[in-house]
Amino acid sequence: MKILIKGGRVIDPASGLDRTCDVAVAAGRIVAVGDVPADFHPNKTIDASQCVVAPGLVDLAVRLREPGHEHAHMLQSEMAAAVAGGVTSLVCPPDTDPVLDEPGLVEMLRFRSEKLHQCRVFPLGALTRGLRGEVLTEMVSLTQAGCIGFGQADVPLPTLQMLSRALQYASTFGYTVWLRPQDRDLGTGVVASGPLATRMGLSGVPVAAETIAIFSIVELMRSSGARVHLCRISSAAGLELVRQAKAEGLPLTCDVSIHSLHLIDTDIGYFDSRSHLKPPLRQQRDRDAIGRALADGTVDALVSDHSPVDEDQKTLPFAESEAGASAVELLLGMALKWAESSGVDLRRALQVLTSAPAAIMAGGNDAAPAGGAGRLVVGGVADLCVYDPQAEWVINADTLRSQGKHTPFSGYALRAKVRCTIVGGYLAFEA
Repeated sequence: MKILIKGGRVIDPASGLDRTCDVAVAAGRIVAVGDVPADFHPNKTIDASQCVVAPGLVDLAVRLREPGHEHAHMLQSEMAAAVAGGVTSLVCPPDTDPVLDEPGLVEMLRFRSEKLHQCRVFPLGALTRGLRGEVLTEMVSLTQAGCIGFGQADVPLPTLQMLSRALQYASTFGYTVWLRPQDRDLGTGVVASGPLATRMGLSGVPVAAETIAIFSIVELMRSSGARVHLCRISSAAGLELVRQAKAEGLPLTCDVSIHSLHLIDTDIGYFDSRSHLKPPLRQQRDRDAIGRALADGTVDALVSDHSPVDEDQKTLPFAESEAGASAVELLLGMALKWAESSGVDLRRALQVLTSAPAAIMAGGNDAAPAGGAGRLVVGGVADLCVYDPQAEWVINADTLRSQGKHTPFSGYALRAKVRCTIVGGYLAFEA
């Protein structure tokens, strides 16, 4: 299919391209940016005047709930939510049911997702069988099946010895280990430790649960040489440890979620389970530090941390409810809201959603998976997001395409609405 996108503001954060021009797409590739050949005859023309044309968004944390919820068609609904939010590539954590610890499960997920012709799915394989922290998985076989890295999702490893073995093994083959830093013993609470947790009578998670884990990971990186991606940093102290490790030259990257970027512990309100998240929302000084670290490059990527939770599990008392929120459709709008309020330029705001997370998926290489995800260049894969930066809308949980209807951002007013999403030259979404 040939598509011509006319008159949009074309931005490629990786190359610095930012100008108003046309983009031509054919055979799944970008064939022209600016000067469209006279003999190019499109099957479809998209009027992008007053719109931004950017690389498709790359989200490093989207739970699709499959394998495990095939009966509810969760894969279809969550991928539809992703493309509606401009996301063309996503990383799926391994904490499915069953866990992604066998090549057959990974191949099945990739096959089912490819048949839907929506966004690209890049699975993370389980670091240990069943995420139990006892036996390492067959990482070579899982990589051959399509895994781009290995992690434990929200399940901490039981011992430093197992972490050391995992990093040493991964380093041997050049695999990236994705870890959410949390101490197993200190990280069992449901909110961030502090005055609010005390007043509400809820079990707290201290900052030390994150910093101790980061310190241990960094120490073991020095001895193993492993590449590590830290998922969902939530504290100012944790970010300082990341900053020091990067200054040392260790192969470390990290991301933060849109929830930690915008919200603090007091947003829990009166036991509002929509704000029951992992990691928990922390204090204002932590949120402010996250914004600064995202702007200055200490934090590499911004993620939605999309975790759809059904009604029965979310409407329980706060401490008993399931942690998580639907957010993949909100990633672009919340990123631009942060940029506008913080004075961050548009190029950086889009970079943390496109080329930077794509490089993490590629293990730090310049060429990302899928032949150039996160880039808008001639000859590159035609994964594109066209959005109207002036369109105003209010987040309404009931209108989310995700089956999970719970988000702490319900009622927020945003600017920037996705007009269309193109994945591999295929029009996957059009408003």
